[in-house]
Amino acid sequence: MKDLFLIIGAPGSGKTTDASIIAKEDDSVTHYSTGDLLREEVARKTELGKLIDSFISKGNLVPLNVVVDTIVTAIKNAPTQNIIIDGYPRSVEQMQAFDKVLSEQNEVCLKGVIEVKVSEQVARDRVLGRNRGADDNEEVFNNRMGVYLEPLEAIIKFYESKNLHFVINGERSIEEIVMDMRALINKIKSKG
Repeated sequence: MKDLFLIIGAPGSGKTTDASIIAKEDDSVTHYSTGDLLREEVARKTELGKLIDSFISKGNLVPLNVVVDTIVTAIKNAPTQNIIIDGYPRSVEQMQAFDKVLSEQNEVCLKGVIEVKVSEQVARDRVLGRNRGADDNEEVFNNRMGVYLEPLEAIIKFYESKNLHFVINGERSIEEIVMDMRALINKIKSKG
């Protein structure tokens, strides 16, 4: 049984950076960014990649079945016992579909959903300051932030009801955030 941790947070919250540092420093952890998994498909210029790109380039959500299939395949093929996926779920429908898939199998156990919490202003300053690509502009940021915030309350309530929701303050140094996230993951794993 593989242990799965989901990391959620606003665009620019640092969730991908935090998770990738943990995976780099711990051989028992594999990290996948939902965005990276989808962008890899786009880079391969497959038909699926073109479909994904038509949504990502506008800051919109990729269709549910595409995302769930992509993530489940990545988890099952992960080379380690512990998996961190950041940027998922991003909608109530994604959450429900993923929960259904997890409940129908016994290979993966969701151990925790960690929210890296930052203010909208901090998120905006980080995203517009990083200039990583064409989608790092004000209009796309506003759309992505809206897409993130709209279902957030329902997602948090759902995982709180299962005692799986945890919060980390994302407005500190990367070192502090990573240290807290690593400690939280180890504490959750040790509970069995």
